[in-house]
Amino acid sequence: MRDETRGTLLILITAFISGIAIVINKFFVVKIDPLFFTAIRALFIGLIFLAISLFIARSKPGKVKKFKKVSWKYLISIGIIGGSLAFWLFFTGLKLTTAGRAAFIHKTLPVFVLILAFVFLKEKITKKQLGAIGIMILGLILIELTKVQSAIRIGDLLVLGATFLWAIENTLSKKVMLEKESNWVVTFSRMFFGSLVLFSIIFISGKTSLLFSLNLQQILYIAISGTFLLFYVLTWYWGLRYINLSKASTILLIAPVISLVLGFIWLNEQIFILQLIGSALILVGAYIVIKTKSERRI
Repeated sequence: MRDETRGTLLILITAFISGIAIVINKFFVVKIDPLFFTAIRALFIGLIFLAISLFIARSKPGKVKKFKKVSWKYLISIGIIGGSLAFWLFFTGLKLTTAGRAAFIHKTLPVFVLILAFVFLKEKITKKQLGAIGIMILGLILIELTKVQSAIRIGDLLVLGATFLWAIENTLSKKVMLEKESNWVVTFSRMFFGSLVLFSIIFISGKTSLLFSLNLQQILYIAISGTFLLFYVLTWYWGLRYINLSKASTILLIAPVISLVLGFIWLNEQIFILQLIGSALILVGAYIVIKTKSERRI
């Protein structure tokens, strides 16, 4: 129960960081190529987690072997699938649809995770948990109702593909943790190997000159956004070490509620009745999910 509580609290912190980051990003309207922006953040964060992994390994000699617990092909796959290809699809799709629609589609991640976790990780999914997720998805639809109307676009399908890839990456990450790999190594793999692929794409597309054209405002934005991402991946993979992936991904649905409240407080954004109802549904569903114990099917 101590691990369950620890993991749940860490994922709740992740949800709060996500909700705050969405609002903070509205203060920094700086034009930076999104792939370059993602790559440079991922590279520095990957190096930070490499240092953390090596420090832990050297401070506890028994931990050194954990670098060999899981085949590197899984760790590299985590970086390629979740740290690069998913981002490439997402940002390509974002150019062909609206930011609101892309954000809503991305929030369907728990649905894909639920299926993959049940099939491949043998996580136990209770009827109560399924009902809670249904309530939260309904709440999300009510919050984002004005952003999801109109016909489906090609960009929507690309963003959906990216969301599915992130679900696969999260499933792989949880799998290697179940095989006793360190969450620090998993985080390093996701960020570092992903950044290498993204920089390769940038190099092939002839955008390397962007690195030398950054101004002070853009550097500041990268630093602030990178700090939020650092703590996001820190708490996410750390929390995922202790609780079921299906539970963790569902708790993240609290983020839009946090963004809604902070947008009202900081940006004087209007909140509509349907959004209040949707927020209430999400919080009710989240309470049910938080009370659910992480178990695997026998």
